[in-house]
Amino acid sequence: MDIELGIRNVARAVTFSTDQSADEVDELIGKAVAEHQTINLTDDKGRRIVVPADALGYAIIGSETKHAVGFGAL
Repeated sequence: MDIELGIRNVARAVTFSTDQSADEVDELIGKAVAEHQTINLTDDKGRRIVVPADALGYAIIGSETKHAVGFGAL
């Protein structure tokens, strides 16, 4: 699952992939924002991403990346 987090007053977004489902990520972010806590996520390499919920500008929760092979994707 590809995730992009936009942080307020930061020009560059935080992007990473995770093994968590879209529903899990959505629930974690929603709960953290509602309770003004930190957003704690883990990427697919085991690194932890910690963002204060009040600093979150936006979140894009995408589907799994599918790599096209051959000329059929043109």
